[in-house]
Amino acid sequence: MGYAIRAEGLVKRYGDFVALDGVDLEVPEGKVVGVLGPNGAGKTTTVRILSTLLRPDEGRASVGGHDVVRDPVRVRQLIGLTGQYASVDEGLSGTENLVLIGRLLDMPKRDAAARAAELLERFSLTEAAGKPLSTFSGGMRRRLDLAASLVGRPQVIYLDEPTTGLDPHARNEVWDVVRKLVDDGSTVLLTTQYLEEADQLADSITVFDRGRVVAEGRPGELKRQVGGQILQVRPTLAGDVELVARILTELTGGEPARSSGNSVLTVPAADPLLVSAVARKLDSAGISADELGLRLPSLDEVFLALTGRPATSNDETDSTDGTKNDSKNDSKSDTDTERTAA
Repeated sequence: MGYAIRAEGLVKRYGDFVALDGVDLEVPEGKVVGVLGPNGAGKTTTVRILSTLLRPDEGRASVGGHDVVRDPVRVRQLIGLTGQYASVDEGLSGTENLVLIGRLLDMPKRDAAARAAELLERFSLTEAAGKPLSTFSGGMRRRLDLAASLVGRPQVIYLDEPTTGLDPHARNEVWDVVRKLVDDGSTVLLTTQYLEEADQLADSITVFDRGRVVAEGRPGELKRQVGGQILQVRPTLAGDVELVARILTELTGGEPARSSGNSVLTVPAADPLLVSAVARKLDSAGISADELGLRLPSLDEVFLALTGRPATSNDETDSTDGTKNDSKNDSKSDTDTERTAA
């Protein structure tokens, strides 16, 4: 199997803060690898190194077989990058934005216009192509941003939290675009805080926490790492929730977790016979349930088990020394970015 991206022992420091602490990463050609983790985990720092915008302090990385430090120009010719926020120009139309990118890539004007029209049609933006971006919805802007990253026909695409700030409908639109990219043979490195996004799109997932890789594997494999299955119960009547919670505690010896407004109760189920035992207890107590069954743990539960905190954590500081997270540190590195990208 060929690898589009390989990284070994990446380390990046900002003063006393270690943003990356020996990260290894492999992305097979033609696959989507999701990098999952909260703010401060090191996701964006990794993407910046792989896109030649930052130099690692230690370790090495290659894209398409080219070293990101020794051959940055060739690496940039192979990649497309969509960052956390749309980078399209608000003062230009959709067509003008894409033609501008093409011209910056040294395309002849006619070729840039043809490529722009092709991408606008591909991303279902043809009707809005000549309109100002102020008329675009959030999903349309994000699709245009993705189109801009594809003008140069990159072999490898970095999507750094591409659905940040989008509503569910717009998020689904972006997901459809990513699936089409993969169908066309693109290799995608996707960073995200959204567990459902990683579950929906990624062939495999690498979990980051505090600058380190703490787990990797297919979504189903990571779910099984938690051990066993999850018993889930949703009582028909909200007034029965507390009684059901007591029954689950009696049978398992542990306090059940609650979700969906406290109406769904879950407990680890190492013993598959637990379902029948709960069913008998509920029947004896005259309690009906809309849901009762076993499932694999969610990726949220996996992340919590691996790191001791949810993947949607938005802590602004590192818990050990109060240093700002990697998103904040990235903003401090703008000067370094300009210097290393030159």
